[in-house]
Amino acid sequence: MSKTAVVFWSGTGNTEAMAQAVADGMKAKGADVSVMGPSEFNASMVNDFDAIAFGCPAMGAEVLEEAEFEPMFTDVDALLAGKKIGLFGSWGWGNGVWMDDWKARCEGDGAEIVGTCICMEAPDDSALAECRALGENLA
Repeated sequence: MSKTAVVFWSGTGNTEAMAQAVADGMKAKGADVSVMGPSEFNASMVNDFDAIAFGCPAMGAEVLEEAEFEPMFTDVDALLAGKKIGLFGSWGWGNGVWMDDWKARCEGDGAEIVGTCICMEAPDDSALAECRALGENLA
């Protein structure tokens, strides 16, 4: 059984719904899943998991949430080399470039990107299905 984590920040509940769908996909494949916010996860925990899904909506000028999520992610991103990860989140403006930037950052760290999932505003059934599939692929 693989040990997985879903680490996310959500301001409106959209990314939280996506996080639950990712976790559901992991559980469906028999993974042991820990779901937590950025204040509950830190660099010392990265190696405790076989795969990690990170979720954060686009904020401001299409950046990761800066008060809680970005500091946590800055702390862990140097440890992601060779780690299976997935990225997800919602956005409400722009063209989704924050996900492209985030993915490139993780690839630069040497992470194995299993997949990404984004949606505009609240996730619909299709977006939630993509999130479940991301979770299954990470498990």
